[in-house]
Amino acid sequence: MDIKFNRLVRLTGEEVFNNLQNIKVIIFGVGGVGSWCAESLVRSGIVNLTIVDSDLVCITNINRQLQATTKTIGQVKVETLKQRLLEINPAADINALEMIYSRETRDKFNLDEYDYVIDAIDSLSCKVELIQHATSSDTVLFSSFGAASKIDPGRIKVKQIWETHGCPLGRLVRNRIKKMGVKKKFLCVFSDEVLPTHDLNIGCGSGNCVCPKKQGCDEIHEWCSSKKQINGSITHITGIFGLTLAGLVIQDIMKNTKV
Repeated sequence: MDIKFNRLVRLTGEEVFNNLQNIKVIIFGVGGVGSWCAESLVRSGIVNLTIVDSDLVCITNINRQLQATTKTIGQVKVETLKQRLLEINPAADINALEMIYSRETRDKFNLDEYDYVIDAIDSLSCKVELIQHATSSDTVLFSSFGAASKIDPGRIKVKQIWETHGCPLGRLVRNRIKKMGVKKKFLCVFSDEVLPTHDLNIGCGSGNCVCPKKQGCDEIHEWCSSKKQINGSITHITGIFGLTLAGLVIQDIMKNTKV
């Protein structure tokens, strides 16, 4: 046993730990939620991890995203996160894909190759495409709803998709996937808290985005300018969402391990 995981194995037992090392997980979106989920999974012994995100680190990511620091601004999110994860466990197999998941790219992903799919996507259209794809495969799906506009960790919950409530993004997701014919149940992390957003006519979302340009690219590599509204967010909420997603994976493995 790798001594790094001594305290983990004391908690889970060797059989669960061996199963953790053998499963394959893919995370779509490694921002404020997905980045913390990725680190928690690697620190929990998972070595086969694919992370998918098309974005670069923006200065406005620093308040909530694990890989965002003043030194990583302008770098590819998945590559920066991969380097951090390999510093935690150099033996991990981290597949970093600088891609967006969408209707146009979904066929590039064979979700049946993975034991678990983590949905930490912000875009509604991309999110429902992934949910439809994942629920029609043999993988286990865990999804995150909106982690922005919230500050009370006590209101974060985990429920089956059709039992979620109080989250505007969750309502939109439920309506969309119902029309798409999705009936399968899957667990979601959400909060029923919705706080007002204070509009700031500076930086991201203002038409004068401070996000850096990708090297060799004439266009700004960012999503903020296409969003209808930029919501406020804070680390302890996005982090709890991500850590809870990781916890769902660990608990599911423990539940399904015969001891």
